[in-house]
Amino acid sequence: MMPLSDVRIIAIEQYGAGPFGSVHLADLGAEVIKIEDPSSGGDVGRYVVPEQHGEDSLFFETFNRNKRSLGLDISTPQGRAVFEDLVKVSDVVHSNLRGDVPAKLRIRYDDLKHLNPAIVCSSLSGFGMTGPRSAEPGYDYVLQGMAGWMDLTGEPDGPPTKSGLSLVDYAGGLVAAGSILAALHAARRDGIGADCDISLFDTAISMLTYPAAWQLNGDFEPKRTHHSAHPSLVPFQAFPTGDGWLVVACPKEKFFRRLAQAVGRPEWLSDPRYENFAARRENAETLLGELEAVFASGTSEHWLGVLREAGVPCGPVNSVAEALRDPHTIARGMVVETEHPYFGTVRQVASPLRVGQGERTHRRGPRRDEDADYVFTEVLGYDADRVERLRAAPSEQER
Repeated sequence: MMPLSDVRIIAIEQYGAGPFGSVHLADLGAEVIKIEDPSSGGDVGRYVVPEQHGEDSLFFETFNRNKRSLGLDISTPQGRAVFEDLVKVSDVVHSNLRGDVPAKLRIRYDDLKHLNPAIVCSSLSGFGMTGPRSAEPGYDYVLQGMAGWMDLTGEPDGPPTKSGLSLVDYAGGLVAAGSILAALHAARRDGIGADCDISLFDTAISMLTYPAAWQLNGDFEPKRTHHSAHPSLVPFQAFPTGDGWLVVACPKEKFFRRLAQAVGRPEWLSDPRYENFAARRENAETLLGELEAVFASGTSEHWLGVLREAGVPCGPVNSVAEALRDPHTIARGMVVETEHPYFGTVRQVASPLRVGQGERTHRRGPRRDEDADYVFTEVLGYDADRVERLRAAPSEQER
């Protein structure tokens, strides 16, 4: 059995952040039933280009493997009745909607506890369910700007720059998953559920971590650094080589000692300008200039071999394609496959969450409303007459 095989999650989710959180739980065995609104065509992620066909896309597949889909408009009396029946036999209601929407849809804990006192209600929104911005939509790129990330990213003389990935969305999804598991543990222990009010804004602010502490407790002003350098540790950054780029990290004194020997500069070890973290930071311009000249004299492959042999933390600056075919990527099983009726064999990255030693096969993302019969009959136990009535009344569901 998978770790979460006894967990059922109702997911009122769309696009990236919410589905990214729940896909990890689905990979760990949770039954995730996506509620997709028939009137809007379901999860908007189904229509993201490129690699999009009909009501499916590789974007959707990435975030929705191992899940089920039920077409349901919970704003209608009929849809609400089905939803409430699902709440009675589920563990979690997970949503990623604007912060004021859970109250309007009546999907908070206080709205549902009469149906299931142990239900966990997770809301992942842009700005949370409280505060002056709670009714505003929030998206990753906007929040990278608001939380100071873009001001810290890029070259010192360049424009503010976002991360190449939607890291606020992905971190927010993982925060929601962690909160769900904590609340679920408490609910099973105490018999009482809770709201998990998660926001992308909170997530982005929390990830300012130690630069925030330095700024809040002193006169340190976080700013962009040349070649993505660490704000205080030297050397700890990217360096150009004769044919590309590599990253070298010396977060411990022993690594700098190894580095100096490996690049043929043992004299640095007796140079007072480089004797410790503080000295190297004060004399960073000189030291980094010398290191740049050293690394420019050879290829990335050469220097990576030298540094690895010496035990210096380092790595190449890979393209996405290079990262995906890295031998360690393959050895760790970080590329998984599903079978799809249009796209064929779909290869995608796996969840990094690992529990135990077992391996599992993965199921493609569901077609919209694909699992209605399963939910109605096996999960809810509706008889044939009720299922037929639900199927015969599409107008109310699709209006």
